[in-house]
Amino acid sequence: MIANTMVSNENIYPLLNGLVLVGGKSQRMGIPKEKIQWYGKEQCYYLVDLLKAYCKTVYISCRAEQEVEMSDKLEGDPIYKFLPDVYTNIGPLGGILTAFDLEPDRAWLVLACDMPLIDSAAVDFLIQRRDPKKIATAFTNPLNGLPEPLCTIWEPKGCSILKQLIAQKKLSPRQALIQQQVSLMLIGPQDANILTNVNTHDEARYAKAIIANKSQDR
Repeated sequence: MIANTMVSNENIYPLLNGLVLVGGKSQRMGIPKEKIQWYGKEQCYYLVDLLKAYCKTVYISCRAEQEVEMSDKLEGDPIYKFLPDVYTNIGPLGGILTAFDLEPDRAWLVLACDMPLIDSAAVDFLIQRRDPKKIATAFTNPLNGLPEPLCTIWEPKGCSILKQLIAQKKLSPRQALIQQQVSLMLIGPQDANILTNVNTHDEARYAKAIIANKSQDR
């Protein structure tokens, strides 16, 4: 693991914060995806702990009512920081823009809670290929060849691009990456499975099988 990458590069790169997105309503899954325990801990907290090795500060991006519920459950545990959406009802874009409003000079490593195969190797790979001169550094999804906006390092200059989306009444962060490919660092993942998105019970069974196979190989 290559930890604290932002420290060695802080004179060149904007410092890196982490943002774990849990604001979805998990309607297809039927249970909150951020609470699934893929690795013996609820996924939102697993991802926060994973990103702490790389990021200055890590926040859980959530809806306001989720913050109340999760904070009560943690009984004020200061280890985890919550960032409720200021831009509501616009999906992941609202969480990312809320983060930039909080600290506009930071870059944000954004991870969605419904990609359970993301691991430290994938985060290492992404950070080592980071280009702060671009608006973002993103994986290309091998299934469709499109940039994956929710496993991405968004640089400060990407904020204005995202705000332009709202002005255009477009709410997809992927659309921003597609429109700005000349200003984007795109990389292929080492493992084609890491961007597997889990929204249904069938997809969850598939992901669990991969995790089990990886555990057996160690």
